[in-house]
Amino acid sequence: MPEAVSTASHLMNNYGVRTVEMVRGEGVYLFDSNGKQYLDYVAGIAVCSLGHAHPAITKTISDQAATLIHCSNYYEIPQQKSLSSKLAALSGLDKAFFCNSGTEANEAAIKLARKYAASKGEEQRVEIVSLPNAFHGRTLGSLSITPKAAYQAGYQPLLPGAHTPGNLTDVPSAITEKTAACFVEIIQGEGGVRPVDEAMLRAIDARCKEVGALLVVDEVQTGVGRTGDFYAYSAIGITPDIVTMAKGLGAGVPIGAVLAREEVAAAWTPGSHGSTFGGNPLATSVANTVVDIVSAPSFLEHVRDTGRYLEEALRQIGTEVTGRGLMWGFTVDNAKEYVANALQKGVLLSAVGESRVRLVPSLILEKKHVDELVERLSR
Repeated sequence: MPEAVSTASHLMNNYGVRTVEMVRGEGVYLFDSNGKQYLDYVAGIAVCSLGHAHPAITKTISDQAATLIHCSNYYEIPQQKSLSSKLAALSGLDKAFFCNSGTEANEAAIKLARKYAASKGEEQRVEIVSLPNAFHGRTLGSLSITPKAAYQAGYQPLLPGAHTPGNLTDVPSAITEKTAACFVEIIQGEGGVRPVDEAMLRAIDARCKEVGALLVVDEVQTGVGRTGDFYAYSAIGITPDIVTMAKGLGAGVPIGAVLAREEVAAAWTPGSHGSTFGGNPLATSVANTVVDIVSAPSFLEHVRDTGRYLEEALRQIGTEVTGRGLMWGFTVDNAKEYVANALQKGVLLSAVGESRVRLVPSLILEKKHVDELVERLSR
């Protein structure tokens, strides 16, 4: 007789205790192992851009899985070439590198910025500047430019040369001839869904150009239509040298991307960087489908329109409502308690800080789902 499989968890405890087990998704809803339905305003943390079990994504995965899932970057992958062309056209940048996640994309961008400086003989240009309340990932390099003590605790020494000023107003002066790159988010998602002051973003852009540093825009959470524009920076009037992406690009299938100006991208020569799984046929096939759907003007207008409706609804629920498109945050007395209570009412939300609640639903959200949110939370 075969041994009985243990039901005890052998998972590490880095996520803490999880009380709900999700087993199925449909559109903007998730269902747990007891059959309970949840209105999903987390969307895999801004990942499930087209909701759950979207027919076009399901078909793409099925067709590609029956054809070729992986072959490595030893060979040309046609889906990569197609996706890179689409992203170049949408971003105005020239070259793309594909990886598997946002933290990998930001780690790669740090490497590319330093490699670019070195290729120009600027060996002193090694510093990486980031903004207060930023979040760029959990690998050692991206963690080094994520100035949150709780995340960094126990991992010192971090990346040398990483620098985050204490105040936003001090960022431009922190960018010097020793700066390889400054990383910015247009809206700081983990920082409480707080849009960064647009005048400050333009000042940072100008300062980077003045001293020869690169401007890296982290669009991991804000990209792929999340804010109502395909890229959030396009509405600000800044010109990044590098853009990082992930999350919504794969609608749930892991993929990340780094886009760069041709001159910057040229710093990477064969062997400079790589990824075993990055840009495989399955992930890039799905991303092509996502980009085709989300980049349509009518789709982006839907995001903006539904986002305006959601903003007004949230003003009935909390205070300090901030965000854009379908990326919003609001203030409550106790965010963790609020999220736990919402879970009991069948609404999935996330806490970002002690008093901030984040909503990043699927981009297929409709106004009736906003009405349902208000109704469920008012119970």
